[in-house]
Amino acid sequence: MQAQYSTPASGTFSGSVLLFIRSKSNVVNLSALYNNPDEKDKVFKTLKIALVDAAGGIDGFEILKIIADDLEIILHIKFIKEKSCRNFLDSYRSKGLQQSLIHHAKVLVPSEDPQFETQLKTYSKILDDFIAEQDKCVHNIMEAQPNRLRDDEIEELETRLKKATLNSREPPPPARTPCSTFLFQDKHFDDRKLTGEDQQTFAKKIGKNWKKVGRCLQKTCRALQDPAIDNLAYEYERDGLYEQAYQMLGKFMQAEGKKATLSRLISALEETELTGVAELMLGIHH
Repeated sequence: MQAQYSTPASGTFSGSVLLFIRSKSNVVNLSALYNNPDEKDKVFKTLKIALVDAAGGIDGFEILKIIADDLEIILHIKFIKEKSCRNFLDSYRSKGLQQSLIHHAKVLVPSEDPQFETQLKTYSKILDDFIAEQDKCVHNIMEAQPNRLRDDEIEELETRLKKATLNSREPPPPARTPCSTFLFQDKHFDDRKLTGEDQQTFAKKIGKNWKKVGRCLQKTCRALQDPAIDNLAYEYERDGLYEQAYQMLGKFMQAEGKKATLSRLISALEETELTGVAELMLGIHH
């Protein structure tokens, strides 16, 4: 039986998470650059903009503390809006946050292509272990109530960043990276909203496994809870597997709107070990 996680009342959301970022390049080492007084402000701006991209806005979170050692940089992030938290988790899972970080970090050392490894934790859990289960991640973030106020150093960095932004003649950074991508088989693919053509391809290729994919998608889609999947199987039993699969994905697309993305479907196919269908959806030919 799938665990149910409660949603906070409106205006009461609060929680925190630890984001670990390790540089895979000695040239673009965020930790070393952050510890350099001449580069600290630039690194902070890079981190802040990447988080704004991921959270979908500037007012739903704040950075409480930054720790930089020889190997990695750790951000203690407090969320004060549930939507910002869920946007952040979506972006982290689809690698959008990581791509935004790479995009904005290029200004630090323009001649190099930065690469990073990331990990997401609360005080007691590694969220990467169940990052596809968004409600569970949100529940753990809510349980990890922040145990500190914002550091004085972060206050100073925020103040300097605001002044620099106001004084700059350059346009503000985009709210989103130019192209959101996701990772599949060590390759990046452009993410986008699912189309009717995707729906047809999925229905043709998935066969009897459509229920498995539906139950995987239901983790982040309330419209696909077990009764809905069973009802689809019963209602379209005479029409065959194609129509059942077509209607299931259509229900997902209708319920999720712009959030019914290719990356979410590919993630569900990977989780159910249907990588062959995922390759067909992405046009990968061997």
